[in-house]
Amino acid sequence: MKRILAVMAVLLGVAACGSTPKTEAERQPTGGGGAFPMTIRHALGTITVPARPQRVATVNWANHEVPLALGVVPVGMAAATFGDDDGDGVLPWVEKRLADLGAKTPVLFDETDGIDFEAVADTRPDVILAAYSGLTKQDYDTLSQIAPVVAYPDAQWATPWREIIRTNSKAIGLAAEGERLVTGLEADITRVVAKYPQLKGKSAMFMTHVDPNDVSQVGFYTTHDTRTLFFEDLGLTTPGSIAEVSKGTDKFALTRSAEQADLFDDVDIITGYGDEKGELLRTLRKDPLLSKIPAVKRDAVFFLSGSTPLGTAANPTPLSISWVLEDYVKALAAAADKVK
Repeated sequence: MKRILAVMAVLLGVAACGSTPKTEAERQPTGGGGAFPMTIRHALGTITVPARPQRVATVNWANHEVPLALGVVPVGMAAATFGDDDGDGVLPWVEKRLADLGAKTPVLFDETDGIDFEAVADTRPDVILAAYSGLTKQDYDTLSQIAPVVAYPDAQWATPWREIIRTNSKAIGLAAEGERLVTGLEADITRVVAKYPQLKGKSAMFMTHVDPNDVSQVGFYTTHDTRTLFFEDLGLTTPGSIAEVSKGTDKFALTRSAEQADLFDDVDIITGYGDEKGELLRTLRKDPLLSKIPAVKRDAVFFLSGSTPLGTAANPTPLSISWVLEDYVKALAAAADKVK
């Protein structure tokens, strides 16, 4: 309640300020994409964007990459805390895009302890993009007091990269440009994947963060998660075991005890978040239960380090796909080579 009251106080202050000159972060979107006012339905409600937004804010992961890819600089966006190699809160592909646009870094929202509603309100947005997010109903209701909020179409953290682009681009009046972006990225993926035919038809599983000091539980992403969905773009398939357990839940991740490791007998390739020194992989090889997983046995495993930009590769976003695609696919292909 305190946070909501603080947001309302900020909003009253903004209303009293009147109009101010536009900065370079307030470039007006141009191009086709539908008439305004525009109505958008999503999992948390229905919104109306009254006019083409001139001030675009984004929250949570990757949403800012859509307007940036289409030439629109947000007035504010979430600071990156995962894969940020230089600690400035901006991932390298976002830095490059800002440089290409000749724009300064937008206001960065610190979401370490959740959405900073006051900071979002201070940017005076016309719309808030969150098509890929973990917004709760309370988060949504609070943000909606600031501006119309474009939430996820179906579920938290489950919006595929194409729909992230289509949903967010529509909200800022750039649907046609968004569709062209999708087509271009699909062409990039097709070109890179064609170099590695050994991937085709192999089944892949994506482990969640696993503590090398405690492997009594194995976490993995379900078919509802974008990391698993991205496998299909790369010519890979979802193991029947993962597909089956995903049917009974809408969660994007599940865990199973190490005693149930035989669930993963139909997995050809394992990837996930590990460490640069390979400690997790060595732990899996030594564990009496997990070492029996066929993919571990034949070393068809590739772990990404979460401390590097490549660690974000498996979670495809509009600007990161082309940036890291070659390295990610090449590493998966090396693991596929070990599947006989």
